[in-house]
Amino acid sequence: MTMTDPAARAALRRLFDAAVAAADPRTVLARHLPERPAGRVLVLGAGKSAAVMAAAVEAAWPDVPLHGLVVTRYGHNHPTRHIEVAEAAHPVPDDPGADAARRMLALAQAAGPGDLVLFLVSGGGSSLTTLPAPGLSLPDLIAVNRALLASGATIHEMNCIRRHLSAFSGGRLAAAAYPARVVTLAISDVPGDDPTVIASGPTVPDPSTFADARALVAHYRMALPPAVTAHLAAGADESPKPGDPRLPAPDYRFIATPLMALEAAATQARALGLTPLILGDALEGEARELGTALAGIALSARMHGHPLPGPCVLLSGGETTVTIRAQSPGRGGRNGECLLGCTLALAGAPGIWALMGDTDGIDGSDDNAGAIATPDTLARARAAGLDPRALLAAHDSHRVFATLSDLVTTGPTLTNVNDFRALLVT
Repeated sequence: MTMTDPAARAALRRLFDAAVAAADPRTVLARHLPERPAGRVLVLGAGKSAAVMAAAVEAAWPDVPLHGLVVTRYGHNHPTRHIEVAEAAHPVPDDPGADAARRMLALAQAAGPGDLVLFLVSGGGSSLTTLPAPGLSLPDLIAVNRALLASGATIHEMNCIRRHLSAFSGGRLAAAAYPARVVTLAISDVPGDDPTVIASGPTVPDPSTFADARALVAHYRMALPPAVTAHLAAGADESPKPGDPRLPAPDYRFIATPLMALEAAATQARALGLTPLILGDALEGEARELGTALAGIALSARMHGHPLPGPCVLLSGGETTVTIRAQSPGRGGRNGECLLGCTLALAGAPGIWALMGDTDGIDGSDDNAGAIATPDTLARARAAGLDPRALLAAHDSHRVFATLSDLVTTGPTLTNVNDFRALLVT
């Protein structure tokens, strides 16, 4: 099968759009709601999708008295009628996020035994509800957050540390709401869909310990503020653990996950005449190294027909990490870095295109979701005077794809099921 460059680009974008659409709370949330309650309904929430999830609850329950508060990232707001929406910073937390978390705890503590607390959680919730544990300050946790983002730690490891520095996460919100019934509706953005990791698990017991957090800090050789080091060493005020009577049998419901999004993309691929193969929804590791591995699979498909012959598309999700090694890093998120690593490994091989992007519409802290690479990306970059390998070492993938006009820009999608990667092989 031969495919023109415009056709390949259009096909990849349709796959990405199908994955994002499958995770839109406006179409998927209502069927996961519990039975309509007899008592009051308190709606709380945190994450990049919190506002649109709140609006979806209001649309599904127009005759149910609702009140509450959710916090989302700046620029990710959505109109609501009854539920208040606050905005805060991500990925580096700020005062409005801490204030929103403090207010949500107070609302939860006021809930009674006949009330329903509906917690709406999605990616980004950890940063948006950064409420320091007693004895710590927000500047302390901002310093921790910056260290985590540069460390190369996985999201599971990052959130283990965050849970032990927080007054909100690690089951503490559900404990505050006891004895009210708590139901969590979640959009998963983490490999393995672990409820303790999504927004650092405010409504579920935390199986990890202070000792686990200390071991991770030592492993990644993080330099943390003295107050944080002392807090972890003291190990006081441990998070609620499995079996805690305040968190009986958590009612936790996934309304969208990375695998659901990949399956939607696979269905779209078949409609386009492409054979899809989902490599996994939880691929992790250093971004550029995963890019190299994915390039190897695509080259095998192109040259040998394994793991399947073309025309095909190799799909994967998960969350890579980027260990900052450059003293003055450039611009670009983990998807851009993974894609540039993949592009270098493909070395201009014909018949292979790739799209990698974050389903929330923002790769890292830039304004693009990701980018597209083509068989002639390296040639075009070098003709433009760029050195792709040097720019990868400088964590400056954004410069490559922006120069070539190959960024994928969607704006905030108001959902988040983590990274999406598609390699189209003809």
